[in-house]
Amino acid sequence: MAKQIREYLSYIEDFLAAEHTYEENAAERELLLKRIGFYQHERIVHLLVTLAFAVFFLLALMMFLLKGGAGLLVLTVLFLALLIPYIKHYYFLENSVQKLYIYYYRIEKIQ
Repeated sequence: MAKQIREYLSYIEDFLAAEHTYEENAAERELLLKRIGFYQHERIVHLLVTLAFAVFFLLALMMFLLKGGAGLLVLTVLFLALLIPYIKHYYFLENSVQKLYIYYYRIEKIQ
């Protein structure tokens, strides 16, 4: 997904750098609006997954602090190891969608 978003951000930057007719701008704006919707959905799903792993991590950490044990420590570390990439990816999705909003407004101004 990250590669697809990067490619689309590059494409839309190139599109905005060139001159286009009103119809081309209108068509691209509609496509951009659809893409924003898809990426917003992706962003919400990743937010929920990230929050779930954060809760799992905190629960495992609390259990480890209360009861101890090597198994709980391993579980806590595993949840943390999964949480960090999820946070990184969610951060990327959030920033990418924000960029797409800016590009949408730029196309809207052209018209």
